[in-house]
Amino acid sequence: MSRTTANLLLLLAAAIWGTAFVAQKLGAEHLGPMLFTGLRFLVGALVVLPLALREARRARWSRADWGGMAATGGALFCGAACQQIGIGMTTATNAGFLTALYVPLVPLIGLLALRMPPHPVVWPAAAGSLVGTWMLGGGGTVALAAGDLWVMVSAVFWALHVILVGSMAARTGAPVLVAAVQFLVCGALSTAVGLATEAADLAAVQAAGGAILYVGVLSVGIAFTLQVVGQHHAPASDAAVIISSESVFAAAAGALVLGERLTSLQLAGCALIMTCILAVQLLPGRRGAERAAEAG
Repeated sequence: MSRTTANLLLLLAAAIWGTAFVAQKLGAEHLGPMLFTGLRFLVGALVVLPLALREARRARWSRADWGGMAATGGALFCGAACQQIGIGMTTATNAGFLTALYVPLVPLIGLLALRMPPHPVVWPAAAGSLVGTWMLGGGGTVALAAGDLWVMVSAVFWALHVILVGSMAARTGAPVLVAAVQFLVCGALSTAVGLATEAADLAAVQAAGGAILYVGVLSVGIAFTLQVVGQHHAPASDAAVIISSESVFAAAAGALVLGERLTSLQLAGCALIMTCILAVQLLPGRRGAERAAEAG
């Protein structure tokens, strides 16, 4: 698979996540965040399980790789849980901006912990995506509240998740298997926490059933699997910038489905994020072509 195809898969995953926002809001009206998260990830696991079992027969995995895949699911759970706790104690604008801190964190962690320097364009692109997210949230001063610390911690786990996804997909050669294992781990942990801390009954689950199936099949089963497959062929730092376009698609879905209007500043933020994505996609390839021409 080419780098362009991998990046397009990541962009498609971000589009699905952004447009699934409406279904997530509907599901939240009936179930607590942990139960809703747990059930949708378990549904997603069921969606990809047949392909994962088939892939497991030819995967290059060891016992240690199972631990790595479980850690990937744990990072996914911690990111979702910390973010959800923080959202309940801060504004949506702060939550969106602070979650986007994972974009520059991915190349930073890759450089410091893994000694994997990204392409030079990634640094300004990551910074631009962060600024674009701030603009998309309406701009203004980000006054920190109690929940903001939780959201900032979630950004660390999201960054670790992006790095782990790419690493485990490359190690095992089985991206769908990696996706299925992380869904099962995240789904089981979220459901256990939800059953222990949230009130729910069968009627509530049935009322949220449509949203659970929609988000579980599309947002989890398809989009997260596209992420793992895409990151099998694209650097984690590139993936972080591309995935940040989720906020652009969420804004577009809000405008089309919910009738929400975007200000000039928000439209400029969308344009900045998409420009950063194009830079990450086009400039490394152009640099490689120039080097090849010089060598020839």
